[in-house]
Amino acid sequence: MADPRAFISFDFDHNNNEKMLFAGQAKNSKTPFAIEDWSSKEALPQAQWEALIKSKINKCNLVIVLVGKNMASATGVAKEIRFAQEGNVPYFGIYVGGANSASTLPAGLARNRTISWEWDAVANAITQMMGEGKNRSR
Repeated sequence: MADPRAFISFDFDHNNNEKMLFAGQAKNSKTPFAIEDWSSKEALPQAQWEALIKSKINKCNLVIVLVGKNMASATGVAKEIRFAQEGNVPYFGIYVGGANSASTLPAGLARNRTISWEWDAVANAITQMMGEGKNRSR
């Protein structure tokens, strides 16, 4: 099987830099996954955005949520987690931008499914996620 495809969920208003760093570092890591940069590139009406993002998440093998310090205001991230749940797509979180185990998590993301940004831990989480959910080739 090819490397699993990961949808990256993040707070566009506060963690776009961390998303770019994460994606760049992922290309140079030994972590076996491919990032699909399927973020919406433009503002869309809510219903259109939801249909587009839900479709993109369902084409991936897992969702990685970049958890920053402002997750309480990141309503799009909470929706993306809900879409992953509805589609039985496994997901986990990674603390970024100074967030830590005391930071607010987006709705639907459990603390025990959120890890530090360390590539060995990311690789282990991906391996675990690939054992969950519907991970057929998408």
